[in-house]
Order: sequence, then C-alpha cells, then structure tokens
Amino acid sequence: MIILKTPDEIEVMAKASKLVAETLQALKREVRPGVTTEELDRLAEDFIRSRGGIPAFKGYRNYPKTLCASVNDQVVHGIPSKRVLKEGDIIGLDLGAIVDGFYGDSAVTVPVGAIHPRAAELLRVTEEALYKGIEQAVVGNRLSDISHTIQRHAEAAGFSVVTDFVGHGIGRQLHEEPQVPNFGKPGQGPRLQVGMVLAIEPMVNMGSDGVRILDDQWTAVTRDGSLSAHFEHTIAILPSGPPRILTKL
Repeated sequence: MIILKTPDEIEVMAKASKLVAETLQALKREVRPGVTTEELDRLAEDFIRSRGGIPAFKGYRNYPKTLCASVNDQVVHGIPSKRVLKEGDIIGLDLGAIVDGFYGDSAVTVPVGAIHPRAAELLRVTEEALYKGIEQAVVGNRLSDISHTIQRHAEAAGFSVVTDFVGHGIGRQLHEEPQVPNFGKPGQGPRLQVGMVLAIEPMVNMGSDGVRILDDQWTAVTRDGSLSAHFEHTIAILPSGPPRILTKL
C-alpha cells in the first residue's frame, strides 16, 4: 500500500531530509586521502545526534553503523571500517536520519582527490540520471517513467544500471511502497499522485550490471570489479510542476 503524506507530514520529512543533506555536506568536506571510512561514520553519527536527529541506518536490520560508505567497486551498503581512502578513489556516502518520527534519505558519490576522467564521467552521468528521473516525478506520470529515464541516460553514456537494488517510498518507515526501479519500460506501474514521497536512487556501474554480496552480508560489489556510483534524493510530488527535493540544501 502506498501511503500518501499530508502537507504537514511533508514539512516534518523536510526537517529530517535537511539534516541528512547538512550531514552529507559536512562529510564531503572531510573526504580526502588518509581519512578512514570509520572516521566519516563517527562524524555522521555525531552530527545527526547533535542536532536532535536519530541515525536511521544504525540498527536497521542489524546494520552496525550510521553511514554506508561504499568505495570504488562497492555499489551500496559498504560498512565503515579502518579502510583508508586513497587518491583516485571514489566513495558513495549514503545515510538517513529520523526527526519527529519521519525519515529522510540521501546519497552522493564523491572523488577522493584527483580521479580518472572516466570515473568523473561516471559520477556526473549518475547524478544527471537522478535529476532526469526526478523531472519525471509529476502528477499523472507512471512510476516507470522515472525508471526508464534513469536507465536511458546511464546507458547512453556507456554505463549500466544496477537492477538488484531499487529506490523506494519513504515516510514513517525507511522503506515503504512503492519500489522505484532504475530500469524498465515507460508507462508502467502506479500513477504518480500528490503526497507520494519517494527516495529515487540510481546505482550505475562502469562495467556490467552484475553485483554480489560480500561475506559481511551487507556490502554489494560489482561482479567485474568495475567502479560504481550512487546518488539519491528524497522527493515529494506536488499538485503541479516539478517535485520538491527535500534532501537538497
């Protein structure tokens, strides 16, 4: 069942989402060679709690950390550790926060120092795909209009879209209906309505779309070892015009 949010509920979600966006902004300033993903995780938890929020991921299905920190071929759900970031790496930073019982969720992938031009293109195209998908999140469109637009943009640049993981509805729960794939034919799925709040999150690989899960039961990596990028925003569908991006500062 898709739960539509009232304007008042969306305002609360905007608070949670703003906290997520501010936390990501603080994390991006700290990403550099020599920093560990564990240090980034501590910063994220301290930042969220110091502003009255609750880390959404910590303890969720027994996930042990506040931040998902996915480096290079790690697609999503990389568990922060003593891993030291190196010049030329890319790192996906994915986190959520709870404020007054509602969730916000967002992700960015950022370079560590100078990166290869093709890696920079992967980041640019994945973020572009996110925004092109968001443009489709208007009343009257179908859910898969978002999905199809993301896939088309990523594949036009020679990249592949991950099909094992999808975006999702969000509200009083981190994951609600509907699922929001990043692939598929247009004109399919539920009609988009006012009050839908969605976490749209393309995951795009430089190589093939295949992924596998490591022994920690969380970290997803590309099967072929290629780089992967991940961008995400929480958005609310409005009565007219483009959606409101709740996780954008």
